Amino acid sequence: MHTQDLLAADTGMGAVTLRVANLDRMIGYYREGVQLSLLSNEGGVAVLGRGATPIVILEHAPSMQHAGPHDAGLFHTAILFDTKADLAAALYSVATKYPQTFTGSADHLVSNAFYFTDPEGNGVELYWDRDRTEWSWTHGMVDMATIFVDPNEFLRENLTSAALDGAAVAPGRVGHVHLSVGDVATAKEFYVDQLGFATTAGWGEALFVSAGGYHHHMAMNTWNSRGAGRRQLALGLGLVRIEVPAADDLGALVARMHDTGVQTADDGRTVAFEDPWANRIEVTAPGRG
Repeated sequence: MHTQDLLAADTGMGAVTLRVANLDRMIGYYREGVQLSLLSNEGGVAVLGRGATPIVILEHAPSMQHAGPHDAGLFHTAILFDTKADLAAALYSVATKYPQTFTGSADHLVSNAFYFTDPEGNGVELYWDRDRTEWSWTHGMVDMATIFVDPNEFLRENLTSAALDGAAVAPGRVGHVHLSVGDVATAKEFYVDQLGFATTAGWGEALFVSAGGYHHHMAMNTWNSRGAGRRQLALGLGLVRIEVPAADDLGALVARMHDTGVQTADDGRTVAFEDPWANRIEVTAPGRG
């Protein structure tokens, strides 16, 4: 793949929008449990984040139904913490206040990750990255694994009172977004060949992609959704945001999408389009619009 066909190296992920049935309950989970700050809450839309960085946007949609268990959509939103202490503070909070939502933990070689399911069934990953110098690559693919991490041991080693006290204002952001899709080959055609991510790993029914040599900014799997078609309007994932570093990078993306037959909508601030399963994607660049 030529460099001009790839997303810019400094590309990152923005806030994930979720359509929710019970706005107050979901604000409580992400605020009191995950330890995000409530940045705004008006007109049925609540924005939560770390410091001033939005991470999750909750849109109240009480008339919508939940999606089916095998539909395409969100697998999890992964929130990245700068330090192990910050991750431990969030882990301690959600695991003590909402213990029934904990679903697992893993050392992925590149990161330590803890997994939850929010009160409306949306997956959440809380994680910390090892330094890139500690990652291993083989033939252009990053080495990742799934090794059990004892969450209690992790807390004993890393939890501090300072991190607990400053949890909601400590840095954090969406590190990656993992989707449930109908098939991996179509996901690769869209997210790699058309959108411009590079493949960084593949585990059978899962694909991992990134920009700039990150382990993954996005992932897609068919573990629960093999053969799924386009999504119907439902609760759950509303929008995935990708942030490119400059307006020229956005222009190059638009040209590439048009050349490969993907229809886009441009309002002067963001470029929006859908993947093959009707997951909506918006791409922004600083200073545009």
